[in-house]
Amino acid sequence: MTVNRKAGILLATLLVPALLYILLRFGTQNHYILPRYLPKIDSARGEPLVGRVTLADGREITDTIYNHIPAFKLIDQDGKTVDQSIVKNKIFVSSFFFTRCGTVCPRISSQLTRVQDIFRSNPDIIFLSHSVDPEHDRPAQLKAYARKYEAIPGKWYFLTGNKADIYNLAMHGYYLPTVDAGVKEGKPDETFIHSEKLVLVDKQGVVRGFYDGTDKEDVDRLVLEIRVLLDIYSKE
Repeated sequence: MTVNRKAGILLATLLVPALLYILLRFGTQNHYILPRYLPKIDSARGEPLVGRVTLADGREITDTIYNHIPAFKLIDQDGKTVDQSIVKNKIFVSSFFFTRCGTVCPRISSQLTRVQDIFRSNPDIIFLSHSVDPEHDRPAQLKAYARKYEAIPGKWYFLTGNKADIYNLAMHGYYLPTVDAGVKEGKPDETFIHSEKLVLVDKQGVVRGFYDGTDKEDVDRLVLEIRVLLDIYSKE
């Protein structure tokens, strides 16, 4: 093998990885996707409904039709009546809890404090925590709870109101189990059964993810997928 040929092989060996890196680094664009959940079901066929869907940019396409989080009217920790306008054009994380809960709720709320801090400066991200014990959890109780977990006013809402409305929202809006098992003397944690799930909802009101609010690793996945969703919107 000649010296020139050896030199050519060595040069190619060095150049190919460098060119490949440049191509991958500058010649491609990362593209992330995030699934949608809770499609509407055709009751006759038992299959997801398909129809014309309007995208954020106004284009219409044929796609699966998904359930949207329904309209609501509740009361926040400041005693103000709030409705779905607080989540208009927002990405939001919803959860269900009650202030007398001493088991899973403190763990969930602590994780939400951590997520809130990560997105503290991003006005597109807000949090909704719904009380499943609204007869006890009035604005004063919610206000104290919000202070305990360092909730930022206007970013993290603690919500109370009509019990039937909240339970209907949980079960038929977010499709999360919520049960009032009946008052048990001295055992509030056994009185109300609710999901520990955190729910990520996009700006169109479609659910994009469910996460175990008591599991740090799963909440880390929530943080990652919020960032993915932000990236998706930034490219539209």
